Order: sequence, then C-alpha cells, then structure tokens
Amino acid sequence: MILKKFNQYYKRFDVVLRDTDKKPFIQLVFEAIHFGIKKREFPFFYFGKYLYRRGVNNYNKFLSSKEVDSITLSKVLHNPVYKPLLRNKLIFYNYLKHFNTSIVKIIGYNFKRKFYAFSNNSAQVDLIRIDVNFFLNTLLSRSKKHSVFMKPIDDMGGSHCYILDQNFIESNLCFLTNILLEGCFIFQERIIQHKRINELYSQSVNSIRFDSYLDDNDRIHILSAFMRFGTGGAFVDNSSAGGIYVPIDIEKGILMKHSFQLMQYGGASLKSHPDSGKKFEGFEIPFFTQSCILIKELVRLIPDKLIGWDIAITPDGPVAIEGNDNNSMIGPDIAYGGYLDHPMFSEILMKI
Repeated sequence: MILKKFNQYYKRFDVVLRDTDKKPFIQLVFEAIHFGIKKREFPFFYFGKYLYRRGVNNYNKFLSSKEVDSITLSKVLHNPVYKPLLRNKLIFYNYLKHFNTSIVKIIGYNFKRKFYAFSNNSAQVDLIRIDVNFFLNTLLSRSKKHSVFMKPIDDMGGSHCYILDQNFIESNLCFLTNILLEGCFIFQERIIQHKRINELYSQSVNSIRFDSYLDDNDRIHILSAFMRFGTGGAFVDNSSAGGIYVPIDIEKGILMKHSFQLMQYGGASLKSHPDSGKKFEGFEIPFFTQSCILIKELVRLIPDKLIGWDIAITPDGPVAIEGNDNNSMIGPDIAYGGYLDHPMFSEILMKI
C-alpha cells in the first residue's frame, strides 16, 4: 500500500515537473502553500486539478478533498432512498423504462450462475440454463446489432466492460465463463453513435457527463458538462481507464479548447484528439439542447439533489446510460473552472 501511494505521488510529481505550461516556480510554491492553508489540508488537489498551470488565477475557487468528500457523503444532497435506483444499473433501467425514457436497452443479465434474457416482444424474462455459450449467443440473436455491451451491474470506472460479438465470444469463452459465474452483469444493446461524434473518435461511445442540481424550490440546474473520449483504440471513454475529457460550454453546446486527463495516465492537455487529429474548440455537439431536456426529465423521475448523468448521442438523439449519486466532483470542478465560482454552490455547501 505504501509503495502504491509512493508511485502515485511520483507520477504526479513527474507530470508537474515535465509540464511546460506550469507557472513560475516561486508563484507555484506560494499558491500551493496558500491553497493548503486555506483548505486546511495538504495541497494535493492544487496539483491534481492542474491549478499550477498558467491561466488558472482563481485556484482557491476549486473544491478541496474535504469539500468533495462532504458533498459526496451528504445525506441532505443524497437521499438514501434513491441510492439503489442510481447505483444498480438493472434497477435503474427497469424503473426508467416504464416512463418511456430514452435509455440504453438492456437485453439480458446474470446473477452469477443464473442467466436471464429479455424476450423480444415483451418484458418477460427467460431463465437460461447454465451454459454461458448458449446464453451469450441467445443475446446476440436478440440484438439488433448482433453484438452487446457487457458491464457489471454495479459498474464504476469502466472495469470488466466488454463488447461481445461472435468472434470475441468464441475467442474468449473460457475467460467470459469464469468472470460471469463469479459476478453479476448486464448486457446492453450496442449504442450507435452519431457520425459527428465519430469524427472525433469512433472506437468508443463518447459520453457526456452532466452534473444536475435540484434546488430548494424544485428548479433543476445543469451545473456543468464535459465530454469524455477514449484514446489509442480503447472502447471505453472513462478517465479511470486513461481516457480524456473536454469541458463543454453549456450555453452554446460546444467543446472548449483543451482536454484533461488524470495524472496517472500522463495528464495530457490537448487541443485536438490524439487519434483523429480533430480539433476540440468550437466543435458543436449534436442534440445538445435535447440532452439538457433529457437531463431535466431524469431529475424529475429521480429527484436527488445532486446527480452525475452519463448521456450518449445517437443519430436519433440522446440516450441515458446511467446516473451517479456518488460521482466524483473532481472532473466537473475542473470542467466548470472552479465550482466555488458557480452561483448555486453557496446553497449546495450549506447542505454539507
């Protein structure tokens, strides 16, 4: 554990040391100390949120680790009643589908050795015998795209997620059998991504993370938004899997100038996608207004105070992937440019 922590700190230190966009050394040291004193903690977030870079003048307007933890754990901001709806992807789907919400379709799931496939023409569920190959091929036959996306029911961070088609199943049947019999997974219909989004990166579904806030007068606010992208051929866009994310101007529905990346993956700040070379700044996101409308519909159905939503853009419009009551506030804080500058955050902080 100590060695792991040391390696994490070393990687972050190395990123700062090699960053050509960092502030002058004396200014950097002064700000880091000031941030630590004001926040009453080691200034880990000063570096982790890239506040040491030129152009970040409001470094004290970013959340501290204590503030992030207090927001995430607040029972005022997060009603425990809604937790199962948001953290269990199967419950999330089964609840929202009754309202004809635009949501990614689940066509099957498993609870370790018990396998279930939704019938094509109804909500009926078929119990499939313990034969992983037969079960997975049943799902493929019921999928319109002849491939499915597999992920844990309680998925966080994109781990154990796979795109299953005939070739992948045949080549990895032993591996899939082992993890399925020991875990609980959902199997979703593959998302067909909008061709404009594919211009930036086509190997992953590049989702938009929205932060929503339901105020004391039941008004719904979209606090921030950023778009995530896979890189290097990866089929997941999660930051925790090495992906990058780009803040969105929510008034205009366009990408902003630079990307961000977690420090342990290099901390890249890019103006264009490293695979496609497509520039981020000014890129207009299809169906962005409709995405904001969908977010507000979702909040009315799951009225938790503060939720992070993942939305994908298809040729027909936005679809909900999932909601998170325990979402990290680090990315949204960076994307907004310092959440403590947000007009709604004084109200939010009063609840922690």
